[in-house]
Amino acid sequence: MVTTSSNLTLPPGTIVTGRWKGERYLIQRLLGQGANGVVYLVKQMKSARLYALKMGFDTLDLQSEINVLKALQRKRRKNGSTGKRDLSYLVEVDDYSHQGKEIPFYVMRYVKGEPLRSFLTQQGSRWLNVAGYSLLQQLEGLHDLGFTFGDLKPENVLVSPYGEVELIDYGGVSENGRSVRQFTEWYDRGYWGAGGRTAEPSYDLFSFAVVCIHLLAEPLLKEAAINLPQTRSKSDLLTIVRRESALQPYRKWLERALEGKFRSTAEARQLWREQVQKQVLQRKSKSPTPTWMMGAFTLSVLLLLCALFFTFWN
Repeated sequence: MVTTSSNLTLPPGTIVTGRWKGERYLIQRLLGQGANGVVYLVKQMKSARLYALKMGFDTLDLQSEINVLKALQRKRRKNGSTGKRDLSYLVEVDDYSHQGKEIPFYVMRYVKGEPLRSFLTQQGSRWLNVAGYSLLQQLEGLHDLGFTFGDLKPENVLVSPYGEVELIDYGGVSENGRSVRQFTEWYDRGYWGAGGRTAEPSYDLFSFAVVCIHLLAEPLLKEAAINLPQTRSKSDLLTIVRRESALQPYRKWLERALEGKFRSTAEARQLWREQVQKQVLQRKSKSPTPTWMMGAFTLSVLLLLCALFFTFWN
């Protein structure tokens, strides 16, 4: 397992001051941490705007990640795909002096929301329909630019109250065709003997499929994950998908993602949208769910789809 922990934890209320540019950021809370850094929710002191700030454990490692983000930002601007939403990846790069050490950090945009697992716990599992579509939109944009996210897991996915997704911690982002820079065992297809660790869209789609299994059938996934490497395989995951009732609405999509049979992320996104529409129609026809609740959910789906359309295609 590549993901590790660190003793670099700063409590809420800590003010991070950039050594070179002097910008000051007030830490609100920890968002997550990975193999090469810790991500905090921070408030910029001069503007009161909220951002995500990542501190790195290793300067060279974090610089490599920053270079990827800069490349993504250049390609976004070159393609003219900014739309109506701020798609800047980087806000600032600087160093922070802490206990006699210089710690590199960068600041990136932040969408107010909850980690994926917490969001679904609060809103209900059916909101995976909306959040999943938004996540596939995010991945499609990344893949079209020639990159793979890599370390896709629930902790690296934030969801707004209306289901809009923001990816955080780009430590695993790798250029397509190269080796994945960072991963977490459960969501790694190599862990399940389902393929190599080459950065490509199918790697992220496999990871997202396991994320869905984890969120909706965690006990079964845990049971399969403890098998010995020589006996553990993607067949274990496919068996869970075919037997667990909570996963049946997603079965077709999950099977194709685990088998690596999607020709593109756009195709994966389209199938996800079709299954969402099918579920909404089925619930309208036979579910005892109150009309007002179904209407609110359906409206949220439509609003999110419209917002994402204008973001990525305007």
